[in-house]
This record gives sequence, structure tokens and C-alpha cells, in this order.
Amino acid sequence: MAKPFKLAENIDKYLKFMTFVKSASPLTIKHYSLDLKQAFNYENSSASLSEAELLATARRAFNQWAHLSLASRNRKAATLKSFFSWAFDESLTERDLSLQITCPKVPKKLPHFLSVDEALAVFKSFDSDKEVPLKEKVLFLLLYGGGLRVSEACNLKWSEVFMAQKILRVTGKGSKERVIALPTLTVQVLHTWKKESGFNEFVFGEEPLNPRTAYDMVKLSGQRAGLLKPLHPHALRHSFATHLLSSGANLRTLQELLGHESLQATEKYTHLGIDQLARTLENLHPLGKGK
Repeated sequence: MAKPFKLAENIDKYLKFMTFVKSASPLTIKHYSLDLKQAFNYENSSASLSEAELLATARRAFNQWAHLSLASRNRKAATLKSFFSWAFDESLTERDLSLQITCPKVPKKLPHFLSVDEALAVFKSFDSDKEVPLKEKVLFLLLYGGGLRVSEACNLKWSEVFMAQKILRVTGKGSKERVIALPTLTVQVLHTWKKESGFNEFVFGEEPLNPRTAYDMVKLSGQRAGLLKPLHPHALRHSFATHLLSSGANLRTLQELLGHESLQATEKYTHLGIDQLARTLENLHPLGKGK
């Protein structure tokens, strides 16, 4: 290495790069910062390391993370790889140390989603109990009717809601804006909610809805509808994607609606059509049903 690697100084530069150049979310930056602190214990340190020491320190940290779940270890490995890749691109190291970090393979999990009947059961449960606050119905319709992330729904402003056009403009991951078309029923309920709740800046009040509160609201709505499994906001977003795909939406359209940066992130939903495909084959193929 041409010169010693100033650990604290370079980690600070990396985090600023991810924040201001790559527009990583505050939560992502928080995770990166925590992972790097755990790996290098660099706070209040003026240490300068060689490339060999950098790599050895990272590997020791990775061994200490052996008790964590595969998903957590994978995320931490990804942080180290990103940091080392940045350092190489900035000519702070002579070798790309990211190539020496291996991310453990995480078994792919199929996203949990509701059947159409279950989704409708949740929706109908809001009207069957007059004591249920209207905001719970609004949250459900934003997550299932619009496919929003829970953070997007919690932070939604009325200035981003265009009822006449039946669209939302939301800022998602990486500060990227996208347009979301809403079902007519969702717009109608939003209109009623706006008149009932007053003219606040945010859809859910004078300030954003607490995500923990949103989780509790969704979980309660699942219990009220008699669902067998606990209901979470991400399951409603997955259900939105599932039901659109099974009804004929293509992956590119779904990618835009969900705000995925790559099509690969959307492709996990392709499994959802397998059952429907089997039924179609059985009903339409000449050999189906013993023809």
C-alpha cells in the first residue's frame, strides 16, 4: 500500500460518500456505521493499518459474527465489501480487498402474502366493527391498495396525494420519487379520511405515523379478521404484488409500482403464479382432466 490506511478518517469519508453521493437512507447509514464500528473498533482511534492488517481485522470480526443469523452476517459482509470496494476505487488500497470477503449464502424465502379471500376478509373487518378507527382502514388501503412500504405510508403527506388523478407521488429508497396509481376505493376512503382528520401536513396527523404504531395497527386488523398467521405491513405489500402479478401485470410494471431499483428484486414474485399456472394447464391443455 502506498501509504498507511487512516482508519477513522477513511471510514468517515466512506459514510459521507454513501450519504451524499449514493443517497443511502439514514437507516442504511446507521447499519453501515454500526457494522464498521463493530469490525474495526475505530472510534477515538488514530490508528493506521496496512492492507494485511485491514483484512485480518475484518476476518476476525466476521468470525465473531458467526453466532448471528445468516441474513445478519450477510448484511455485515456486504458492508465490509462495500467499504473495501470504495477504498480501492479511491486508490486508498492497492488491492481490492472486497474480493477477499465472502458473503454467506442466505436461503431464499418466499415472501409471505395473503390470499385474495384473506385480503378481502381484512378489508371487510373494518366495516363490521364500527369502533375501528378509520385510519386503520386508510393504512391497509395504502399498503395493500398502493403497495407502499410501511415507511412510505407513515411519512406520506397530503401534498403528495392527487385525488383527482388517483395517484400518489412518494419518495422511496435512495430518495427516489415514483408515481403510484390508486384504486378508486382507496381514493374514496382517503377523501373521507381527509375531511374527518382535518387538514394536517401528513396523512396520519400533524407528524408522521410511528412505524411501531403502524405495525400494531396492521397486526390488530389481521387478528380482527381471524387470520391464522400474524399480519405485518410487508405482507400487505407482498400481497399487492402477488395479486397484481397473478391478474396479468408484467414484471416491469410491478417493478415501477414497487419502486425496486432492479428487476431482480421484483423477480421473487414469479413463484406466485405457479399454482395458477397449474390450474390453467389443467383446465386448458388437451390432456387436462383426463381428456
